[in-house]
Amino acid sequence: MAPSMRLRRAGLLALAVSSVFLLSGCNPPSTPAEDFPGVPTEADADVVDVDSGTDPAGDEEETQSSENGPVVVWWADGGQLALTISGSSTCPVVGEQIRVLEEAGEGNRVAIDLVQRSEDEICTMDFVPHTTLFWTPTTVTTTEPLIVEVFGAEVEVPVK
Repeated sequence: MAPSMRLRRAGLLALAVSSVFLLSGCNPPSTPAEDFPGVPTEADADVVDVDSGTDPAGDEEETQSSENGPVVVWWADGGQLALTISGSSTCPVVGEQIRVLEEAGEGNRVAIDLVQRSEDEICTMDFVPHTTLFWTPTTVTTTEPLIVEVFGAEVEVPVK
């Protein structure tokens, strides 16, 4: 085999291997990007109020606060999802993993698993919000309502 042919094959092999590494980096991880005490603020990101609107009679609905259950909003222009759940400040409810249940066009649904805590863990009796940020999976879209299953509830995040 000619030296130029060997060099060409080596170059193609290097290109193929590097392409595999680059393409595998396109999917965001399913683990949290970060978590922090408190709630997301409008100054930090484009927060969407998932519970406001009107009822069938045309009256304004009361906005559900995070004290009543989980709240999920688009974060960072749809690049992330912010999950806020209230609980003990010393034993916060923290998201552990996000899983796609139905891709965009087929239901646009994800589930967020929570960190399991030991039953004998000693926690304070306060009630404060804690937020976990997840990268938005590439197989869901912000152009359809997103259903998030978390903490025994379904939360609908509206179109961004």
